[in-house]
Amino acid sequence: MSLSLNETEPAPEALLQLYVEWGADEAISEETADWFAAAGKAETIRPVPADPPHVSISQQTPTAPAEAPKRAPSVPEPPSDKAARALAGTAQTLEELRAALESLEGFPLKVTATNLVFGEGVERPEVMFIGEAPGADEDRQGRPFVGASGRLLDRMMQSIGLDRAENAYITNILPWRPPGNREPTPAEIATCLPFIRRHIALVKPRLLVPVGGTSAKTLLDQRQGIMRLRGRQFEYTDPALEAPIPAVPFFHPAFLLRSAGQKALAWRDLLTIKQIIQ
Repeated sequence: MSLSLNETEPAPEALLQLYVEWGADEAISEETADWFAAAGKAETIRPVPADPPHVSISQQTPTAPAEAPKRAPSVPEPPSDKAARALAGTAQTLEELRAALESLEGFPLKVTATNLVFGEGVERPEVMFIGEAPGADEDRQGRPFVGASGRLLDRMMQSIGLDRAENAYITNILPWRPPGNREPTPAEIATCLPFIRRHIALVKPRLLVPVGGTSAKTLLDQRQGIMRLRGRQFEYTDPALEAPIPAVPFFHPAFLLRSAGQKALAWRDLLTIKQIIQ
């Protein structure tokens, strides 16, 4: 069996496609070309990387210097005990003592409290009551013992003939409220102690009544709790005083509101206070 020419040769379209794939893109050329050799050379040629453009120093864009890290605003350091004593010692009147407290810098409680709670009453009173620190009501009003415990204290005072407007004086060791009514820290008490000592020296009471355990232990340099200290007679001493001042620790009214069973002991202590001032 014989094959025709059309059956042994590729179709013209397929042949043209084959020429294109081989790189024959010209039908006629003036010179003969070995396309296979040209294709081999093309495979070995690698692009040569161009040199980076030369930029003169004058053409470079200046960059801004990096900014120095910003420092946090400075916070005043807490006052030292020595600085607090020096500041409190300059006060010769209650007004000057209040101004000294207002000028105290770096004390954290001063920042968190709403108001300075200084004191209330008359100078040279029969009795000076000193609590621990202001509560929420006192902080809002700027007055000592004005909440529920303050009203109870007023009634107990009146039962033995005392009134803050006539013959008594009321204040706290700390003139600013600790956040959340928490207990004062030893460092906070140490900072405020020179001011309350100066406060006592300027008021000059006949009898000192530390109200609550913190006040009693701080002012009388005791370690026992209020249950053991209450109703007992002590002497408060200070170099700024001409003579010691008698002192009787007393339950804090807030404690009595929570522990009504202790009011009988509180009444007994009130009678002790009345006996001393009479």
